[in-house]
Amino acid sequence: MIELKYPFDENQIRALKAGDAVSITGPVHTGRDKFHKWFADGNPIAVDFRDGALYHCGPVIVKDGEGWAVKAAGPTTSVRENPYEPAFIAKSGVRIIIGKGGMDAATLAAMKKHGCVYVQAVGGAAAVAAKALQKVVGVSYLKEFGAAEACWHFDAVGFTGVVAMDAHGTSLFAKVAESSKRKLDEILAK
Repeated sequence: MIELKYPFDENQIRALKAGDAVSITGPVHTGRDKFHKWFADGNPIAVDFRDGALYHCGPVIVKDGEGWAVKAAGPTTSVRENPYEPAFIAKSGVRIIIGKGGMDAATLAAMKKHGCVYVQAVGGAAAVAAKALQKVVGVSYLKEFGAAEACWHFDAVGFTGVVAMDAHGTSLFAKVAESSKRKLDEILAK
């Protein structure tokens, strides 16, 4: 397990390879469809993502006294953000994107160019993920986007995942697709 601690500098991120298990400690900010569209439309973002982490997640969070309590924080499918992610990576300086299901070749190319990785979080384990994101340090766009689409700011401690797309242009998702196609072709040839 490779421990990544904020700030996630470019050299540290470029040293990672697809397949590496990582533990992330530091600020992690959520961003889903409305957030990405907001950014793509040229609106200013209230978060500094430079050398930080973006989590494709719509957490379940409840009011707890003066603050917030995280009940569930599983990843959402990242493919929906493909139209926006290359520009977001280039402009924001984000180093880690967390989600599930992977992203497209254009996003992978942006990761390679700008020094960013995609970390696959475990789907179906939202309560486990929430334990690593217990401290909510703030929220942006709650009124504009609603709770699930708001940009939540967490102080993560030991959030784990696997580097599935690295800054060298390697995608585990692409490798699995290629391998599956070869096997299917073999089966169909019989």
